[in-house]
This record gives sequence, C-alpha cells and structure tokens, in this order.
Amino acid sequence: MSWLGQLNLDYRRDGERTIALDRHTGPLRVLQRLYPEGPGVCHHVLVHPPGGIVGGDVLQVDAHLACGSHALITTPGATRFYRSAGEEAQQTLHARVDDDSRLEWLPLETIAYRGCVASNRMRFDLAPRAEMFGWDVLALGLPAAGEPFDDPAHPHGRYTQEIDLPGVWLERGTVTATDQLLLDSPLGWAGHRVTGTLWFASGTPLPRARREALLDAARALSADHALSATCGSTSTHEQVVVLRALAPRVEPLMDLLVTVWSQWRTLAWDLAPCPSRLWRT
Repeated sequence: MSWLGQLNLDYRRDGERTIALDRHTGPLRVLQRLYPEGPGVCHHVLVHPPGGIVGGDVLQVDAHLACGSHALITTPGATRFYRSAGEEAQQTLHARVDDDSRLEWLPLETIAYRGCVASNRMRFDLAPRAEMFGWDVLALGLPAAGEPFDDPAHPHGRYTQEIDLPGVWLERGTVTATDQLLLDSPLGWAGHRVTGTLWFASGTPLPRARREALLDAARALSADHALSATCGSTSTHEQVVVLRALAPRVEPLMDLLVTVWSQWRTLAWDLAPCPSRLWRT
C-alpha cells in the first residue's frame, strides 16, 4: 500500500513571535512549536510516523514564511528510502520565503537503501530581502551493516536529488547502483558513500565582503576538521555560498556541517547558534 502525505506550513509574525499554522493529509506532520531561543524563531520538527518511504509513496511539504517570520525546520531522525519493487518513491519540498523572513532547512540525513528507487526534490523561492540556510546529507546504503547501495543483487537502485533556487542555483543529479565510475572515481564519490551540502542563500546579491567572510570562516573551520581533505567551499553565484563534503560515515559530516552553520549563523545574522537537541541523539 502506497502512502500520500501532504503537509502545509504557514509561518507568520504575530508581534514578537513567529507563529505557525499547519495542515496535513496522511502520515506527515509537525510536532508542537518550540521556542528555545525566544519567541522570534519557531523551531519545528517534521515527523513521518511510518518511519520510511517505499516505492509508490509520495511526500509533499509546502512551506510559506510570511514577512518577518523565522523558522528552523528539522527532523527527529534519518529519512529512509527503502528497497522498491519498481515504483519510485518521491519526496518534494517547496518553500516560499517572503521579504524580511528567514528559513533554516536543517533535516537529519537521508539514507538510500540498496534497491531503492527514489527522488528528493527541493525548491526555495526567496523574495529579494529573504535569506536562508539549508543543508542536505545523503548516505548510500548501510556499509557498516553489510548493506552497500551498490549491491549486484539489486542493480536497479537509483536515487535522484534536486536543489533549486530559481535563477540562482539548480542542481540535479542521479546516482545508480551500477555506476562504479561515479561512486569510486576520485572525480566522483572517491569511494565514500556519504555526501553533504550546506548553503547560505539570499534573494538579492550578497555584498562581496559578506560572501568572503562566510567563505573564510568555512575554510578555516574545514582546515582543522577530520574531513579537511574531502571538503571545499565556494560561491559561484553572488546570491549563494556553498560548502560540500564527502565522508565515510554520517557522524563526522554532520559534525562539520553543524560547526560551519554555527559560525555562519553568527556572521550572517548576528545570532548565536541554537543546535537542535535531536542532532545529538
């Protein structure tokens, strides 16, 4: 049986507080609003009670941040795409961020199990005075448990990812279980099975000094990290700054992303980091 899960999130400013209204259909919802750093920032935990996504499932999240609101959205655990009998499992996010609003899209990792056929698509529409942080972590298979993604017994495994900031950054890639050239080449995944991306984006061009400050911070923190040899930072468009990394496991990669995000948050918004407790469980 396939699931259709839909979740609509509507964030608005009410005085000093960011409030949120939500409507859901099927097994996709958010927990109670949390305010660990004061009323201005609404922390939300997105949950999918079935615990995994299988072929034929469709999960859709639509988020709207009205003027002046600030939301941090995360998950309580990994998103798991399980083996498919043939149908594609789909997860989509569409976020619209109005002027003077801030979004932090910071879910825990996605695990693509061997034999999965899945797609994960994200689109972020930023108004000219809107800004956001986002990250994405993808782990292929469960190598430590002897379940590699590139398993000859399940050659149909396929995972497609898309990140879209219209007019600024469009990234779309597919990794298949049979593509050893991509997975093992030093120009591809270089034998690693975990990859991560962290970005800061604005609806209008960022001043050069601001971009350089973010890049300098990311490069300094990365140089002292265990993943220093497999990570890099760049800004190929004046509205976005990106950090990428490869890793053998999820934990060191999440550690790097949280470390850089914490510094970027202070530099970009003059806000102290407020990591979710879920990231440490």
